[in-house]
Amino acid sequence: MDGKGKVAIVTGSATGVGAEVARQLAERGCNVVINYTKSEAEAKEAEAACKALGAETLMVQADVSVDADCRRMAQAALDKWGRVDVLVNNAGTSKFVAHHDLEGLTAEDFQRIYAVNVIGPYQMTRAVAPAMQKQGAGSVVNVSSLAGVRGVGSSIAYAASKGALNNMTMSLARALGPEIRVNTVCPGFIDTRWLRSGLGDETFEKLRASVAKANPLKEASTPAEVAEPIVYFALSARHTTGETLLVDAGTHLGASMRVER
Repeated sequence: MDGKGKVAIVTGSATGVGAEVARQLAERGCNVVINYTKSEAEAKEAEAACKALGAETLMVQADVSVDADCRRMAQAALDKWGRVDVLVNNAGTSKFVAHHDLEGLTAEDFQRIYAVNVIGPYQMTRAVAPAMQKQGAGSVVNVSSLAGVRGVGSSIAYAASKGALNNMTMSLARALGPEIRVNTVCPGFIDTRWLRSGLGDETFEKLRASVAKANPLKEASTPAEVAEPIVYFALSARHTTGETLLVDAGTHLGASMRVER
């Protein structure tokens, strides 16, 4: 997975999976755009980690739900390096609401979540597509969720948005081939600060233990483990497009039926 000389935009790359994807791409020789909306201090830390690996970087504050911001971020990369080879649509948002609480979500909640989780990836893909098509190759990786496959997760709105993102991946893969590959990675539980903050410490620890106990690999995923297949889709997998890959330590298989040794 050689990325030497390639340029990657990673949205939402100040923390968590996005920061780790940026780091792993830099490790493989890519120059990287670090994107953030509010977490400037953490974005600078992510940028420093990439620079320490020898990568050139560009830090861009932009909200992917705003089309002008998406186009500005793509143009900034083109102005600096003259190309965009990889787009990782990692930026996402949610609202933590129990699925049985139908009064807990408003139309505005749905609109905000869809604006970031669905419209944002569409707008970012549209912003980079002309450059990728002109250079004859490019890769888009959408970071979705097991929630979009199983209808679980932080809220019904979040699960629905990730299901829409999975479907849109197939549509974009058809529309943008042969020059551009479009794939999706669907993590399950990830040990991140964002999830801990949303759930609270006690619920987070209980859920992490429960997930690890129930899945076949007996582990909860880390950002580094989720980033690996994202980077694979970004830099390799030349004959894979329109694919949705679950990266959840087998959580989607349900509780293990094997006899414990």
